[in-house]
Amino acid sequence: MTHPHPAGADLRDALAAANRILVREGVLDAFGHVSARTAPGAGTFLLSRNLAPGSVTPSDLLVHHLDGQIDDPRPPYLERFIHAEIYRRRPDVLAVVHSHSPSVIPFGLSDTPLRPVVHMAGFLAAERTPVYEISDHAGDASDLLITSPELGASLATTLAGGSVALMRGHGSVTAGASLMEVVYRAVYTEVNARIQLQALTLGTPRYLSAGEAKAADQSVGAQARRAWDVWRNQITQDGPR
Repeated sequence: MTHPHPAGADLRDALAAANRILVREGVLDAFGHVSARTAPGAGTFLLSRNLAPGSVTPSDLLVHHLDGQIDDPRPPYLERFIHAEIYRRRPDVLAVVHSHSPSVIPFGLSDTPLRPVVHMAGFLAAERTPVYEISDHAGDASDLLITSPELGASLATTLAGGSVALMRGHGSVTAGASLMEVVYRAVYTEVNARIQLQALTLGTPRYLSAGEAKAADQSVGAQARRAWDVWRNQITQDGPR
């Protein structure tokens, strides 16, 4: 499925809106971030300066290179390497979200895998969403943050060709072929995790099969624009922050 990738000022406006949407939907709070490649195939991406997502405006977005460097005096996010290294390895990815959404985190801490239980989350790996273990790469005394190209590369390797990877004790990363798609996926990863946690209290959930997940992703996931339009309208009604 494909969704249009805006350009220029429209991309900046859309990315600023994505920050506010993800805050409103409980995926981001004072922390986390969302980025967008400047154009299909480009070696640069837009990501805010070091700022709470709900405060991001188009003028706060900095052009980043795939080594994580910027040509701007304003301080960037420490974890910009999450985005840079995924874009470096995944030419199909045009947008990335890193979040600490609360219902997702338990699945990176336990033996219970995050799996799709609702048709809105068919993009999740049917058998097990991969979990990134930072201690394998940074030892057992790190702050769990991805603050170097090397750590970013190891996280991107865990994500591989998938849509979502969990980060033990930290959160998750979500990749998409458009800004609309990655916002949709980040929101419904949290929704799926919340519903799966509820189902586990009742017994053993009936998970989507691999075939069901694939079919749902192709049909329901193709409607990401519908969700995006609703969410963007809601933040417009909320007014400026």
